[in-house]
Amino acid sequence: MCRVFLLFLAFSCSLAAQEQPPVTVDVSGQINSVTQGKFNFHSPYSGGNSLPSAGEVASSRVLTLFTKLVLPASTDLEIDIESAGGSGIGNALGLAAFVNLDVVRNPTLGSKPYLARAVLHHSFFRQSEQRRLDVYAGQFSTVDWFDVNAVGSDSHTQFLNWAIDNNAAYDYAADTRGYSRGVLVQWATAKWELRAAEMMMPTVANGLDLAWSGSTRSENFELERHTSLLGANGSITLLSFVNHADMGDYREAIADCAPGAVPNVTLHRHPGSVKYGFGLNLQQTLTHDVRVFARWGWNEGQHESFAYTEANSTVAVGMDVHYLRNFKTGLAVASGGISADHKAYLAAGGMGFLLGDGRLSYGRETAIETYTTYSFPKGISASLDLQFISNPGYNRDRGPVWVPAVRLHWDLPRFQKKRV
Repeated sequence: MCRVFLLFLAFSCSLAAQEQPPVTVDVSGQINSVTQGKFNFHSPYSGGNSLPSAGEVASSRVLTLFTKLVLPASTDLEIDIESAGGSGIGNALGLAAFVNLDVVRNPTLGSKPYLARAVLHHSFFRQSEQRRLDVYAGQFSTVDWFDVNAVGSDSHTQFLNWAIDNNAAYDYAADTRGYSRGVLVQWATAKWELRAAEMMMPTVANGLDLAWSGSTRSENFELERHTSLLGANGSITLLSFVNHADMGDYREAIADCAPGAVPNVTLHRHPGSVKYGFGLNLQQTLTHDVRVFARWGWNEGQHESFAYTEANSTVAVGMDVHYLRNFKTGLAVASGGISADHKAYLAAGGMGFLLGDGRLSYGRETAIETYTTYSFPKGISASLDLQFISNPGYNRDRGPVWVPAVRLHWDLPRFQKKRV
């Protein structure tokens, strides 16, 4: 994968050398801070990966420095440095629809700055209004381009919940911090967009180390149709993915477990195991100030959830409304489920990388979230957020859970400089 990036870099530089327009440097940044509380909730029992039933407060913060070098010949290079600190309630365990997308799922990583994105981009046919071909190579988040939704995709300005900002059944290739490396190709016309990406997968579930080989890789495909309803913009997007990794088999773990013992899916991992899935993403502007969206997703549930969250099916709907010039309010509902094999594994006391109450009385996990944001001048905004989660960890014996939050966000001033 690194060789592909270097070849693409050499190709883009050779194109850039053919022309001499100005080179532009763009620098900007963001600061996002979320403080969440959780009230006590009903819990007759708990396990090693349960959301704690006692009330608690946790804060997270993400600082991102965006830099982009715009080169001649329709080429640019983006490098982003990020720092993610703080923690989430329950150390981000016990919920498939976790309540804060900013939280790193391994709190031991600390807040040391790290490379988030290093993306080389070249655009072909850029002068054409009817078609465009873009190629991206390097390190980025798979959901920078896939499953993007104008109403529910940004935890810094929209919803906070994992199952609302992303398709919970999209087990997209990512390390613990949410990034991967790969190559993406996107073909766009006035009405259609087709994108495909080959990405690296983590070597273990929720792991930080990435690899690419014949048995460890991820293919991602998406077809988007831009629509117009009564003159208002919208889109319909079809998604599919195929992950290859050293994944465990829930069915094998249960079958191989001695009576009275607890199954362990990590003991039944096989190189090159395949997990595949599909998604649907709808969004529509109703008026100048009102937008709606819906998502549906499914993935095969025999192999363990590996990279994003523990969900095998999901459906979500939501909307946002702008009013009184500086206010925006959003409301969304997401309901997730797991496969029969996944249910049986958790019910027998098995542990996933996020879930494990020691036993299970199954019910679909449902998250309802609403937020209200006020935008101040100079890129500053403040939000009040409230979430309600029923059947946390798909367990009807526990919950419901109420989670209020306060979010502060600042888009740093943009710096731009041109050099000939």
